[in-house]
Amino acid sequence: MDPKQRKITLYAVIVFLSSALLLVLEIVAARLIAPYVGVSLYTWSAVIGVVLAGLSIGNALGGAWADRQATAEAAGGVLIAAGLSALLIPWLLLATARGLDGYALSILSTSLILVLALFLLPAILIGIVTPLLTTLALAQSSRTGHIVGMMHALGATGSILGTFATAWWLIPVMGSRNVVLACGLMLLLSGLLFIRPLVNRRRTVVTTIALLGAAVLGLGTFFNPALASPCDRESSYFCIRTVDEGVDPVLGQARSLVLDHLLHGTNVENDGTFLSAPYVHLMQELMCRHHHDKGGLRAFFIGGGAFTQPRALWLASLPVEITVAELDPMVTQAARDELFLDDRDMRVIHGDARAVLRALPEDERFDIIVGDAFHDVAVPYHLVTQEFARLLRQRLADDGIYVMNLVDAYPNGRLAQALVKTLATVFDYVDVWLDEVPLAEARVTYVITAANVETAMASGRQRLHAAMRPQRRWVRVSERVQRSASRQPNVPLLTDDNAPVEQLISTLFTTGMGL
Repeated sequence: MDPKQRKITLYAVIVFLSSALLLVLEIVAARLIAPYVGVSLYTWSAVIGVVLAGLSIGNALGGAWADRQATAEAAGGVLIAAGLSALLIPWLLLATARGLDGYALSILSTSLILVLALFLLPAILIGIVTPLLTTLALAQSSRTGHIVGMMHALGATGSILGTFATAWWLIPVMGSRNVVLACGLMLLLSGLLFIRPLVNRRRTVVTTIALLGAAVLGLGTFFNPALASPCDRESSYFCIRTVDEGVDPVLGQARSLVLDHLLHGTNVENDGTFLSAPYVHLMQELMCRHHHDKGGLRAFFIGGGAFTQPRALWLASLPVEITVAELDPMVTQAARDELFLDDRDMRVIHGDARAVLRALPEDERFDIIVGDAFHDVAVPYHLVTQEFARLLRQRLADDGIYVMNLVDAYPNGRLAQALVKTLATVFDYVDVWLDEVPLAEARVTYVITAANVETAMASGRQRLHAAMRPQRRWVRVSERVQRSASRQPNVPLLTDDNAPVEQLISTLFTTGMGL
């Protein structure tokens, strides 16, 4: 290979690699901010928008720079700067997150600030590289169209590879912070390929400073406890951690499962029927009262999480066959290892609940289906549509009940209103419950039931007192939700073609109510 071809190959490889690393950082960005703001369409839009903005700015700056004087040393310096800025990300995350603690910002605002602080500069710097290296490659060949097309193709291919590799392999295997450090080091080393330190003293100084900076940032990130990952485990879906909640003399050790930034459930060691969250307790009361006269039950759980409810139902007095569809195998393993789950007598299927329900034998029916797959204010839209409600109806026994929870605002929770409207097209009886009615607009957890047979809970009772400990009571707000919906003519029917869940709960993202 002649020297010109070697240079073109080097430039092409670096364009491919830098593009891949930028998309790696983009995917990791959502995971790094998830413990602070969760994962939603709004957080992803902040990540994608900021990275694209940085890339666009970088491309424009790189093009202007290339017109004046494109040099390999300039490209190397930019890559070194990009590497150092990537190595700074864990430090900036800690400083920015602490700085935002004192402000009552919305999820949207917090997401945007975090992503701007962490990822705008690396995106700009990486964006500068491609125009510089493309110009350098053009100087080595008369095939202008070939060079430009090749660089664009390699940049796109690298982006695709970086996207898939990060989500499917790098994060679960390495963890998000280690992935960031690896990206920083690879960018740094790519830059050093263009900086020959022995040519002159100036370049020796540049190289030495870059290496020392990388060593300080990298080692500091590894050994500084404040920069340690908050995750005990990282999967392709969640940052997973368990939290010790102390020891009760009777109940024993209590532990909670946290997925991203949401406390997902609390289990106690000695009594799996004890349900600390009022809405979980309510769901248990509703499903058991609905089937109080049955000798045995079959239950399907949409989402396992901490397995608090499946565990409680299994340990209740009624004989029950339990099937759980949990998306993330690592969540199930965390519940087994840390949250006192013994699921040997349960059927746990790892996959999307809608796909699992559809794939079950046609004659398999359930007395109870429990919907608990919503992740904080992130709602899987395909689990709230009319088509999914019809699938639920097909899988429920004639006297079966669907019980689910949903986070929304009260009293004008538009997603709750839309969901009630949608369920009512399939089920004859739809009811809504709260553990307490807030005096002002607030974020609440609704518990919604749907059935085709009337029960004591659907016959006008406005309050429900707990039959199981601890003593609690809940309020039926079905009529209030329906009246509120009637005053809002634009409450949609949710379908697979139109389920604007983020728009319906936008108040939770654009105000401090969502955090």
